[in-house]
Amino acid sequence: MADQLNGAAILIRSLEHEDVEVIFGVPGGAILQAYDELYSSPIRHVLARHEQGGGHMASGYAHATGRVGVTFATSGPGVTNLITPLADAYMDSIPIVAITAQVSSAKIGLDAFQETHTWGITMPVTKHNYLVTKIEEISSTVREAFHLASTGRPGPVLVDITKDALADEMEWHGPQEIDLPGYRPSVKGHPRQVKAAIEAIINSERPVLYAGGGVIRAGASNELRAFAKQQNLPVVTTLMARGAVPDSHPLTLGMPGMHGTYTASTAMQRSDLLIAIGARFDDRVTGDTEFFAPGAKIIHVDVDPAEISKIRKADIPIVGDAKAVLDQLLAQGAERLGGDAAPPRTEWLATLARWQRDFPLAYEQDPEGPIQQQYVIDQLSKRSGPDTIVVAGVGQHQMWTSQFWGFEKPNTWINSGGLGTMGYAVPAAIGAQAGMPERTVIAIDGDGCFQMTFQELITAAIEQIPVKIAVLNNANLGMVRQWQKLFYGERYSATEMSHTIPNIPMLAEAMGCAGLRAETPADVIPTIEKGLAINDRPVVMEFVCDPDAMVFPMIVAGGSNDEILMGPEDVK
Repeated sequence: MADQLNGAAILIRSLEHEDVEVIFGVPGGAILQAYDELYSSPIRHVLARHEQGGGHMASGYAHATGRVGVTFATSGPGVTNLITPLADAYMDSIPIVAITAQVSSAKIGLDAFQETHTWGITMPVTKHNYLVTKIEEISSTVREAFHLASTGRPGPVLVDITKDALADEMEWHGPQEIDLPGYRPSVKGHPRQVKAAIEAIINSERPVLYAGGGVIRAGASNELRAFAKQQNLPVVTTLMARGAVPDSHPLTLGMPGMHGTYTASTAMQRSDLLIAIGARFDDRVTGDTEFFAPGAKIIHVDVDPAEISKIRKADIPIVGDAKAVLDQLLAQGAERLGGDAAPPRTEWLATLARWQRDFPLAYEQDPEGPIQQQYVIDQLSKRSGPDTIVVAGVGQHQMWTSQFWGFEKPNTWINSGGLGTMGYAVPAAIGAQAGMPERTVIAIDGDGCFQMTFQELITAAIEQIPVKIAVLNNANLGMVRQWQKLFYGERYSATEMSHTIPNIPMLAEAMGCAGLRAETPADVIPTIEKGLAINDRPVVMEFVCDPDAMVFPMIVAGGSNDEILMGPEDVK
């Protein structure tokens, strides 16, 4: 005879069957029954200090491990606090399952205490969501949620369960088979399109392989590198694809777009063929699409058919998983070459090499001047191994980290790309560290971002998650201030902060972390070395940085990628 279980027990057992190892969340009234059952489960629970933090922790965990991240929240404000991390995961295609609780079925629509129309408010920011009102639906819904979150184009799925469904009892016979007849994501690309793509690549003179975050999500980095080598293709990696090809690889051009390298952006502009794989032609890459890569034909590979030709019409569309399609392209490419070498593309590669030489990423650190953020990032990178996981908030420090950290492996770069969520780094780094405890995880944050979610360091300290946080404190909302300086007549409205309030090292110590501070360039390396040597608790390293520094290269939002500002002197 099957066990007689309540809905909450079925929920927890269903999560155990999905091999969930950690849940990030905050309890509350409606979800209390689930927490009662979680008490005796082997699943680890990490108590966040805010539901937004719990959601970002689940995202960081999913980024780092490639597994589905799980977060719990109660009804009402618990759900509304999850909206930002759900939207963030939706934009960046991160697999998350959010389990939330709802008031009892009979009270839905009556404005009961902590009632929120969860289904309605989360629909635009989830891949799919459910309202479960019957205990019989819990197990199958959990299975479907994990399947949907992790297949096709990954994304967040929310399961909202009423209090009565969690409390009711029934016989449970274990997880059921998934039956989703309307959900059949494409995996392999159409063979005719794959063949056409190879012909276009071999016949092109100035191709560029345009790799997006879909390559990382699909685990296709090895295939991408093999294909670039087979066809002798220079590669640009978007903000979400950093590490998909090692920065040390001779075919790597770096990140394109608003704050990308001159060579990456200009190569796309001058190309005659763009091979986009797992990329969505984001506006931060393309600028004004009317002027983007005007002479290029487009091969677009994406698992989501809705992305094909959404921004730029594809000449050769291929719907399929990045890893599977790259395998097909490799096989077709080998057959087409028939043992011959790839096209040499001598003139094109020489041109790219000249641009890399003439327009490198660079910075100057005056030994007597203020600390430059690029210098801190450069020194952190040099003292960290290739397996170090780097997490960034949003703003100048994010762009400089993408520029000056040497990424050699996939899944070592975690940041908020599409939504641009300030406050992302600290909780996401905690989630990444919880999922990869044997790895070093370093969050590089700005003082503005840090002050949005630093309370989650209490979670890290209590849970013994020894994450490392580098706060680049320029006493400003730096990226906004840069725009005010360049385009708003230096009217610094609501962007000035403080180098001394809060006292970040004291704040860190108060939360159970080690707190360190570097005020001069000479302090930077000793502070980094001391911070990296502490592994028994979280570490916060504050670097007092130049408030006037700006990120370049820069392409003005909505402008042409032909107009790259290499410094403030280029601003008209």
